[in-house]
Amino acid sequence: MCCCPRAGLAGGKFTIYQPIPLYRKFTADHIFTGHQILSGNEVLITDQSGKVLDMVPTELAGDGIQYFKGMLSPGFINSHCHLELSHMRGVIPRHTGLVEFVQQVMGKRTVSAEERLSAMQAADQELYDTGTVAVGDICNTTDSIEVKKSSALRWHNFIEVSGFVGAVAQKRLDAIKDVAQAFLQSGSAEGVSLVPHAPYSVSEKLFQLLNEETAHQLISIHNQEAEAENELYKTKSGDFLKLYQNMGIDISAFQPTGKSSLQSWLPYFTQHQSIILVHNSFTSEDDLVFSQLPTANRKLPTVFCLCPNANLYIENKLPPIELLLKHDATIILGTDSYASNGQLNILEEIKTIQQENSFNIPTVNILQWATLNAATVFGWDDELGSFDAGKRPGIVHIDGLDGVNITKDSVARRVTT
Repeated sequence: MCCCPRAGLAGGKFTIYQPIPLYRKFTADHIFTGHQILSGNEVLITDQSGKVLDMVPTELAGDGIQYFKGMLSPGFINSHCHLELSHMRGVIPRHTGLVEFVQQVMGKRTVSAEERLSAMQAADQELYDTGTVAVGDICNTTDSIEVKKSSALRWHNFIEVSGFVGAVAQKRLDAIKDVAQAFLQSGSAEGVSLVPHAPYSVSEKLFQLLNEETAHQLISIHNQEAEAENELYKTKSGDFLKLYQNMGIDISAFQPTGKSSLQSWLPYFTQHQSIILVHNSFTSEDDLVFSQLPTANRKLPTVFCLCPNANLYIENKLPPIELLLKHDATIILGTDSYASNGQLNILEEIKTIQQENSFNIPTVNILQWATLNAATVFGWDDELGSFDAGKRPGIVHIDGLDGVNITKDSVARRVTT
């Protein structure tokens, strides 16, 4: 039986006389705490449930310490995923462009219930194994409820509504409310929000209805994933006109604003919503300035969720990360779905960001995007995102580092729940 020589049990401390057979101790070459990277001489102590009790110097930690080569990190948060599209892995070719991609998703997403369930279960397992502890998931149907009820992960379900014709806005909203109610009754989520799909698929009337429905809530929207989205709002031109024609959608009532997509839709939300903008590949500096203008109408500043591997898969373009950093934007990370990604591994998104950008992003910053930033945005920071005492953030082991830098050979594996 081992003892931990710290004084006092109150406040997460230990007494030298306290037997601790139920405590676990972890150390590594480096420990990312959610706030900073510690090197070499610290031990993380948790109870058997994964609750963080303390971080102590190695010489005070006693015996029974598990050592890991590389780095330990709090569990990752995947802020944008589509679990219900998991059966579409490899179905759509790369670099089709967004308009063609959307048409293929709509045309090829129907498979048997058994195939959908099996694919979602495999996706849930990959998320777990590679260190994800919580997910912001886009839902158009109730398909994922059963998987989430038995999942070890936490889920915030964004129940997505679309409809570019104002005349059907109320009907579309009423239908999606039934989906949201099914998730609420299932007990399979930490949160449920009604959200707009994208500026090119939501009418002015539907935006107005969603504004009233989502007061003081966290919502998300696919934003500026293609330049065609900006062209639509500026001049009513571009590839989306072809999409509407192919789908038989009459857009005669739509009037261009002469502004970018973001500057056209963001003002619809006036009810203190917190808004996650997803993708942002074609977001300009003017858009970033506009998104951060002082307003009493948003509970938090807008948050930018990056899914770089999906952006490369579809449009072969990355979001303007250097501009986001220049304007001190809040950044979080997602993977999108298997339809636009080969994996649902947040570390692979981090690796792509580091490899595809010529400027250096400190490891501590980019790990914060995947942990504490996201936990704060989702309201999970009382439990997740950092190794602060009292939290149960999960522990991820990142190996294959160059010092503290993540490399193309780095891998992430879950250590604890």
